[in-house]
Amino acid sequence: MEPQRLRIGISCYATYGGSGVIAAEIGMAMARRGHSVHFIGNDVPRRLDRFQENIFFHEVEIRDYPVFVAPPYALSLASKIVEVSTYESLDLIHVHYAVPHATSAYLARQVLGPKAPKIITTLHGTDITLVGNDRGYLPITRFSIMESDGITTPSVYLKQATHDKLNIPSSVPIEVVSNFVDTELFSPADSPCPEGFERRLHVDCLEQTKCIVHVSNFRPVKRMTDVVKIFSLVQREIPSRLLLIGDGPERSRIESEVRDAGLSQHVVFLGKLEEFDDILRQSDVFLLPSESESFGLAALEAMSCGVPVVCSKAGGLPEVVLHGKTGFLADVGDVESMAGFVRQLLTDKALYDSCSVESRKRAVEQFNEKLMIDRYEDYYRRVLAQPVRSHDSSAMPPS
Repeated sequence: MEPQRLRIGISCYATYGGSGVIAAEIGMAMARRGHSVHFIGNDVPRRLDRFQENIFFHEVEIRDYPVFVAPPYALSLASKIVEVSTYESLDLIHVHYAVPHATSAYLARQVLGPKAPKIITTLHGTDITLVGNDRGYLPITRFSIMESDGITTPSVYLKQATHDKLNIPSSVPIEVVSNFVDTELFSPADSPCPEGFERRLHVDCLEQTKCIVHVSNFRPVKRMTDVVKIFSLVQREIPSRLLLIGDGPERSRIESEVRDAGLSQHVVFLGKLEEFDDILRQSDVFLLPSESESFGLAALEAMSCGVPVVCSKAGGLPEVVLHGKTGFLADVGDVESMAGFVRQLLTDKALYDSCSVESRKRAVEQFNEKLMIDRYEDYYRRVLAQPVRSHDSSAMPPS
């Protein structure tokens, strides 16, 4: 007997970041399996192919009346979830990032009553480590998570952080389903730089210099100053370039630091790119010295291209990068050690080749799309088979 085709709702942030990317990839993968997937949000998530079969997008319209201090997105989202659930008979709503998506889903369930879809909340990091720690948001964040029918995190680290930082009882099950990568799209280079590639990046002679790459949303947690410091230490000894992909609040400051350090000719700011797999596969080392990472999707994408990663020993990164095998880990802020690891990779061909092969192997064997989508689909069905969960969500964490 053929398994039931599911009607899935997905809400996420559409901004440049890992949570929206993973939400879009999950939705498209489920749609390819024949499930009906309805994205509900204020904008189309990055990487979402709206014209793929079984994919639908429902825009949340935000009313900005004079009486509102700020447009009430959480309420508008809740109303749209009610609407889509009513007319599309959703089986479940999979929300990414606790606030406000899990809160909006809970409000929608209260309106819909017995006909409400099950709620699965995937936590992605800052909704726990930053927003969750904010006393102004902690009670509603905790409540929304506790009222979910299913909870997932991409790493064991974030699962434990959810229990510890939000005082979620250990009796509340949290499923760890790792982020994943399209290993066919993010694959190693099979030839030198393609024609026109250097011109597109506004650089020249990439093949005569080493290429270090960093991808992020340029927020303080990414420690962009450390990226520049590490590159500066490497560039003194090894001719190299730094390619920075992304944008955000730290960009202007980092551009100033690059100029002050006399590195402008060696650093290229590429801004936000929808597709950058070709850049990764032409790079030599991926750099990620973050203060914290719930998982490190960008690092995994680099590994899938056969690019070793040098990163901080923070959050979920040690669950992705294996020290000495797929790259190297160092303490947060230890720019000297990270620069040393980069130099080691760029000067020891045997070490580099080994790390490159192991990086690709680990991505393919441990973090491929099919493996994780199988786990998500199985989890969806297990949650749907369970009665509505009951928690004592009124129990507040200690002050």
